Amino acid sequence: MEPFLIAVIVAATPFLYAATGELVAERSGVLNLGVEGMMLLGAVAAFVTALTTGSSGLGILAGAAAGAAGALLFVIVALGFSANQAATGLALTIFGAGASGLIGQGYVGEALKPLPKFQAPEQLAEFTGVRILFNHDVLVYGAFALIVVVWLYLNFTRSGLRLRAVGDDHHSAQALGLGVLRIRSLAVLFGGACAGIGGAYLSLAYTPLWAEDMTAGRGWIALALVVFASWRPLRIVFGALIFAAFDQAGNYRETLNIEIPSQFLSMAPYLATIIALVLISMASRRSDTPACLGREFRPDR
Repeated sequence: MEPFLIAVIVAATPFLYAATGELVAERSGVLNLGVEGMMLLGAVAAFVTALTTGSSGLGILAGAAAGAAGALLFVIVALGFSANQAATGLALTIFGAGASGLIGQGYVGEALKPLPKFQAPEQLAEFTGVRILFNHDVLVYGAFALIVVVWLYLNFTRSGLRLRAVGDDHHSAQALGLGVLRIRSLAVLFGGACAGIGGAYLSLAYTPLWAEDMTAGRGWIALALVVFASWRPLRIVFGALIFAAFDQAGNYRETLNIEIPSQFLSMAPYLATIIALVLISMASRRSDTPACLGREFRPDR
């Protein structure tokens, strides 16, 4: 059971980064379906940078920058030119998949040394709970810290309340003097950087190598997690752990004595994703959904 729980925490990490970033963007009223593409851009940029420079830290920064660059394309097209947000996000996913495959084609088969892990203190290493919480790298702890920081930001800071106001009623926010497009642009860029870090985690720690389409649909699962969490940061942790448990159950099927066919366990996370994404069509009925989510905004001139 202990190896399974450790694997669940590790598998949940990219979900946490990508879903938290997307949650901030959606709380500002922007629906960016390009999370998968931004994660792929972050994964390839992080891997190439780390392999070239020998620095995992620079790799993480490169991954964040690549994800933010993808988000900048979305900002220019969807917010600057008022293009359809759903179509723009889908185009970004396709672009990210193609661009990452092109950039990474010369690095297939290369491998990196994974990120170093914190070790449990010797006097406490005999306790199972301690071993589960330790033996992780810095990005794992950073993902959980990010959740707390975003929760505090959205609920207890003035700028966080402004961001929520923009997502709930952009016309009233503009009437109060808030820069709607500026706030939304920054939120989307933050979401892109988080998605990039989530992708960087995949290529630097989870499986420290580059493979085309290595995100394997995790960006779509992150989108579903935001809906599953009802746009509340702390709930993302529980959702990510549940999705990660389904994802890892097939690998530990014999250890856990699970008699369900492995093929069903493999498809379970994506089945849950489809169900959660269907809920987007019902989201307007929910009181906790940003009222202006996905709606076009043109500032008055």
